[in-house]
Amino acid sequence: MRIVYSRASTATQSRLRQRHILTEAGLLIRSGGVAEGFHPAEGVLLFEDLATTSKIPALERPAFAKVAAAAHPGDTLTVSELFRLCRDLVDIHAVRSWCQARAVVLRVLSGPLSNFHDLAANDATTDLIINVITAVGQFQRDLQNELTAEGVCAAEAQGRYRGRPPALDGDRREVVRAAFQDEGTSIAALARAHGVSRAAVRTALAGLLPGRSVLPRSSA
Repeated sequence: MRIVYSRASTATQSRLRQRHILTEAGLLIRSGGVAEGFHPAEGVLLFEDLATTSKIPALERPAFAKVAAAAHPGDTLTVSELFRLCRDLVDIHAVRSWCQARAVVLRVLSGPLSNFHDLAANDATTDLIINVITAVGQFQRDLQNELTAEGVCAAEAQGRYRGRPPALDGDRREVVRAAFQDEGTSIAALARAHGVSRAAVRTALAGLLPGRSVLPRSSA
């Protein structure tokens, strides 16, 4: 049996990206061409956590309890992107241990860990690569937050900081778009990290959000 897990941070967050990835993998079927008209393909069980923050460990989420009840040895648990299931390295190890104990295969369809047939495989190579990739990703997020905080403090000390800047331009826009698209960072978290409004973040994410046109990439 193939089991699919999906998660959205808020009730209004679009699931189109997840559904597109899952549809391309043959796990979901689009019904009638309607954006929200998706249903599992034959032999697939779909479980969704809606309006569920990633701060809640995967194993404690309501939909994952249903996954646990449905899963049997030999089944495959699939997610579109790892951050939809796991928040950090601790959470990844918890899910991997859960899968190993139940002989369930763990598959990720997009992102740096998507080349693994089974992320829950109990071997030294898989352990090493998961540890390195997730540790580097966490380091990049922590460093960006630290640099942003230092920049704000420096601007305040020089009397140049007058609250949130109105927009994200140039390199900062590219950083925000990469964090949203590649790491799944939420709009609220990006707004806090960069000291701007959520509206400014949504503007910078034009082309990655439904109903917004694509902005040209910076030539820098």
